[in-house]
Amino acid sequence: MRHYFTRFITQPLTGIPKSITLTPRIETPLKSHYLIRKFSDTPQVSKPAQSHRVDEIVDELSVLTLLEISDLAEVLRQKLEIDEMPMMATSFDLKLEGGFDAGAKIKIIKEVRACTDLGLKEAKDLVEKAPTLLKKGVTKDEAEKIIGKMKEIGAKVIME
Repeated sequence: MRHYFTRFITQPLTGIPKSITLTPRIETPLKSHYLIRKFSDTPQVSKPAQSHRVDEIVDELSVLTLLEISDLAEVLRQKLEIDEMPMMATSFDLKLEGGFDAGAKIKIIKEVRACTDLGLKEAKDLVEKAPTLLKKGVTKDEAEKIIGKMKEIGAKVIME
C-alpha cells in the first residue's frame, strides 16, 4: 500500500487542463520568518510621557522640608474644600498595654501565643514587658478580632 501511495504522489499531473492557473501562495504570519512576533517574558508597560510642567512641579516639591509639605497639604485641603483626608493605612500595628491584673496574665499569655505564634517563654516575656508591640502589619479586620479577644480576657490592646 505504501508503495502505491508513493507512486501515486510522484506521478506527474497530466490530467490537469492547461486553463487552470495556480495562484501564488500567500504566506501566513506563522510561516513567514519576518512576521513572527517576538515575545518577551518581561512585562512591557507603556509609560505615558510626562509633561514639562509636571517635571517642574516635582523638582520644586522635592526640595521642600517635611514641615513645608505638611503646610502645603493643609493649604490644598482647604482650597479644594476637603473636610477629611482619606485614610491610606492598610496595615496596622497592635500594641499591648500594661495595667492588667495578675489573675488574667496566664490567659493573656495563651492568647498572645495564639495570635503571634510565639513560644511560651517569648510570649511570657512579651506580656511582662508591656507596654510593647504585640503584632506588626496586621489588616484592620484581623486587628479588630485580636483586640476583641484580648479585651474579653482583660488585656488592653491599641491599634496604631
